[in-house]
Amino acid sequence: MMRPARHLPPTLVLWDVDGTLIENGGVSKQNYALAFEILTGRPALAPPITEGRTDFEIMRDLLADNGVDPTAFVSVVEFEPALTEAMRRNTTKLRERGQVLAGAEAALVELDSTPNVVQSVLTGNIATNARAKLAAFGLDRLLDLGVGGSGSDDVLRSRLVEVARRKVAAAYGIAFGKGSTILIGDTPLDVQAARDGGAKVIAVATGKSTQEELSAAGADATLPDLQDLATLMETLVGLRGRQSTCG
Repeated sequence: MMRPARHLPPTLVLWDVDGTLIENGGVSKQNYALAFEILTGRPALAPPITEGRTDFEIMRDLLADNGVDPTAFVSVVEFEPALTEAMRRNTTKLRERGQVLAGAEAALVELDSTPNVVQSVLTGNIATNARAKLAAFGLDRLLDLGVGGSGSDDVLRSRLVEVARRKVAAAYGIAFGKGSTILIGDTPLDVQAARDGGAKVIAVATGKSTQEELSAAGADATLPDLQDLATLMETLVGLRGRQSTCG
């Protein structure tokens, strides 16, 4: 069997977590609902709206939708203890009901062993919960989570691209720009975060959006999933060699 293309110039790969690397089996929504209960002392009646947003945005909207004034909370730091505790209580459920999406671990292993590649996450999850979700399935060992962008860093996902670049520059002494930063995600909001943050984006139709919808959102490339490792690597090589149309 032919091995996937391994030659890449220096590249920063930033992975979305939920819907791209793992399926959480509904546990994420339970985390937010439980965090709401921890914060307020009562259950949430209106459900959280999650896909592609940061934990701060999700919790603020969840509070408002359940009749709690969200202006009392002005920083994600105020949500982190409740969110972390909710994830701790639900970790067993995550292992039982969630799963690594097909091809995700093989892709991480391949990139982990590919010269010139730094791979981390770009996720709306707070950092502790992103790590917990990945660790539940043993994926944390394949990513440098210390240099990623998470919901602990900023309210807006688009700003997390530059957050990750700054961390990588400090840790590795490498300055990655728009042409050398590639985000891999599964929602139109992932695509928007990459484009607004100045990165290229591969969108995979492993969540609720189709390839056609992700392409229409502005993805540089789309894949049905991560199962074809050779195609993923060829796509990465192609994007690294392609001049961006956005400057």
